Order: sequence, then structure tokens, then C-alpha cells
Amino acid sequence: MTQRIFGISGWKNSGKTGLAVRLVAEFTRRGYRISTIKHAHHDFDIDKVGADSFRHREAGAHEVTIVSGTRYAIMHELRGAPEPSFEEIVARIAPCDLILIEGYKREPVPKIEARRLQSANREPLAPNDPNIVAIAADHPVEASEIPVFDLDDTMAMADFIAQKVGLPPK
Repeated sequence: MTQRIFGISGWKNSGKTGLAVRLVAEFTRRGYRISTIKHAHHDFDIDKVGADSFRHREAGAHEVTIVSGTRYAIMHELRGAPEPSFEEIVARIAPCDLILIEGYKREPVPKIEARRLQSANREPLAPNDPNIVAIAADHPVEASEIPVFDLDDTMAMADFIAQKVGLPPK
């Protein structure tokens, strides 16, 4: 079965993360298993300096897996290799009902565009991206050819996404 994927796109400080978190909580409340992928445009680290796993990575480990009774995480060091493709990342995700992605503006998956007045860049993405199927904004949006939601109307957006990706009722 191919994974159901839906994206949240937008400029920095447009409300993407808050929207993603609210959607994960809403879909989980409805009984769905949700996974997320977040694309970062900068170097990031989820490991603490001095931790055993950090020391393993610093020593040159290609992948470091940390396992406990409550969770596990796998960190993969690229060591100069190119960033993996979106498809490669999706292939590593365990089966779930829906993968919500934050970022990956250029991937050809259905997306909702987050817009906030306090975003530094407010240039609309929707007119130039046919994969944007709705807009979530904290302000009125004039003359939109696609549905526009209030940025805080999580339930309506969850209903829209469920219908768009064909999530079976729970």
C-alpha cells in the first residue's frame, strides 16, 4: 500500500509547526496513526554533546540507534553524501495512516499553505504551486480559487485532509 501523504507549506514564521502539531493531535484523537517528516534548511542536532550516542557519532558511526523502553531513535550521518531524497525518507517511515510533512515546498504532494501576517515573507505560494490545495491563514485571503481556512480551524482542516487523501473513517 502506498502511504497517504499530506504537506504543510509556507514561509518561515507562517504557522507551519503549530498547524502540524494541532493536526497530529486531532488525527490522533480520531484514532489514526500519524507520522511526520520535518525538513530543516540548516544543520541541526538532536543529540547532546557528551552523551554516549554523540560520542559514537563523533567517532565516525554511520548510524547510531538509541533504544529504551519508551522510544528509539536512529541518527544517520551523511558524512558528505547528498541529502536523501523525499522518496528515500518516506520509504523509511513505518506503516501508518497518514504522513504529515512540514517543509518540502517543492515535493509534488497535496499541501496546505500556512500564512500569517507576522511572517517576514508573505508572498503567496499557491498561485505558483498546483499541489497547494488549500490555504490556512490568520487574515482574510482575497479571490482564492482554492479553499481558505482560518489558521486555527484545525477540525475543518483535518476533515478536508482526510477527504483529500482518502482516510477511511475510524
